[in-house]
Amino acid sequence: MHFSTRLVATVALLTLAGCSTLSSMNPFSKDDTKNAPAVLQEFVQTMKVNPVWTTSVGKSGSYFFSPVQVGNDIFAASADGTMVRLNSATGQVQWKVEAGMPLTAGVGANATSLAVAGKKGMLLVFDLDGKLRWKVQASSEILTAPDVGQGLVIVRSMDNRIAAYDVQTGERKWAVNRVLPPLILRTDSGIALTDQAAIVALPGGKIIALSLSNGALRWEASVAEPKGATELERIADVSGTPAIFDSMVCTAAFQGRVSCFDLASGAVRWSKDLSSEVGVSVDERFVFAADTLGGLSAFSRMSGSSVWRNDKLTHRNLSAPASYGRAVAVGDMFGYLHLLSREDGSFIGRVSTDGSQILAAPIVAGSNLIVQTKSGTVVAFATE
Repeated sequence: MHFSTRLVATVALLTLAGCSTLSSMNPFSKDDTKNAPAVLQEFVQTMKVNPVWTTSVGKSGSYFFSPVQVGNDIFAASADGTMVRLNSATGQVQWKVEAGMPLTAGVGANATSLAVAGKKGMLLVFDLDGKLRWKVQASSEILTAPDVGQGLVIVRSMDNRIAAYDVQTGERKWAVNRVLPPLILRTDSGIALTDQAAIVALPGGKIIALSLSNGALRWEASVAEPKGATELERIADVSGTPAIFDSMVCTAAFQGRVSCFDLASGAVRWSKDLSSEVGVSVDERFVFAADTLGGLSAFSRMSGSSVWRNDKLTHRNLSAPASYGRAVAVGDMFGYLHLLSREDGSFIGRVSTDGSQILAAPIVAGSNLIVQTKSGTVVAFATE
């Protein structure tokens, strides 16, 4: 299993390995050449992809940064503390400011506020002009972008504490502590908001819904069941940000399943075996999931039946996918953006960026498709 993130021993919150493979850490696995990245195949491009604009925000380092769209703007950040506001259509820089410290995650934003995570668990919130509004110290390091909405900024720190703060004042409104497994992925497990609940992806294979008013547990569901003889084999963390569409929320887990649940009750709609480090995306018809082997699959959103699987990008460390018109878009470790047919999974377009990994799912901003690379390039593409 090719594995691009890191592991943390939660007893001491120590990093065990970085930018490695999980199999290389497993004494029972075989080290062979089967994990070599797939060679890209030639095909006739029926969806032409062209760059519209490009800019640089700064490198991600060992952290996970994803741009976010608010109205006509794109907000992005980097590990050195740089934050930018860009026009989503033209890429014009509206402002560029420094957070005043290195950052470990970002960006979360809504129509009034921008939130990022600073070193040693500092949470910083700015207005949309880039002026610092407040900062508070969280309980430990934050590796996932804060979520902003419904008057709150919500974060999950590495000690598995979920905390909500008033977006205007920084006053802590509530906090929930969850038990950590002995070993977890040092990866991006996000939070999605509805008008009443925070849907939180957790280590240990769980997804929970917390009331926005007081943090009370509304429901809890299992995406994976830890199993195996060793703690390494028992890692079953939910990956990526839960994807909400209509009355469903879907997600995936490492060494677990891709699953969809009823958004109101947490009841399982359907579940299929699949191991993912990056999570899923959802549209009106499909759930798309990139697995740890580098396969990209589509499932029927309503029934969970398998629609197609493309296995031509194995071991290329795929990002989470994004539905984009008649295509599904996914990035890889070499900075390529691949476009596959939503209907059958065949390749219909491909374009390169700066040669560094695309970690986060592409975002759709109007007619543009926007990605941020590990080296800090933010680029918008359009199709013909």
